[in-house]
Amino acid sequence: MDNNSKRGKLLIFCAPSGTGKSTIIDFLMKKNLNLHFSISTTTRAPRGKEQNGVEYFFITPEEFREHIAKDDFVEYEEVYENRFYGTLKSQVERQLEEGQNVVFDVDVNGGMRIKQHYGDLAMSVFIMPPSIDELRRRLENRATDAPEVIQQRISRAEYEISQAVNFDKQVVNDNLDAAEETVLSLVTDFLSK
Repeated sequence: MDNNSKRGKLLIFCAPSGTGKSTIIDFLMKKNLNLHFSISTTTRAPRGKEQNGVEYFFITPEEFREHIAKDDFVEYEEVYENRFYGTLKSQVERQLEEGQNVVFDVDVNGGMRIKQHYGDLAMSVFIMPPSIDELRRRLENRATDAPEVIQQRISRAEYEISQAVNFDKQVVNDNLDAAEETVLSLVTDFLSK
């Protein structure tokens, strides 16, 4: 058996806020598919019971910039000034070498960069809302965001949806059970190849 057959694969999930992506990923994580979340690096402080190397690697903005300068990230973003999030190539390699199938829950730009870097070793899946109107309804029904925040999320969603064509698979979540089964089928098929 050659070394490559033991290596894991990558699953990239992107979707506008309110589309049900996290629910679908949680569903997949409970299946016996050897799925493990990618452990991102961030400059924000740990929250609650978060531990370094478990939920995130916590580093300083200076350390993050050093990694950027050395091209250590497969993707990264400065969300706010000095608030960075990124995925270290070395961490992804470590997880793949251990035979883990690595799950990425990232924004559209990060997802496209990961897919570009890893090619056929990765499958990118874009979860689509049934429509922008339905997405607006879902966000309003959550009752967690002010109207202007919802409008920002809708504007962002329109951009993200315009990028869906750059993903290997697009799944419309108009029925959660059906969407979960569709994604499970796509993932199982991809991992078995």
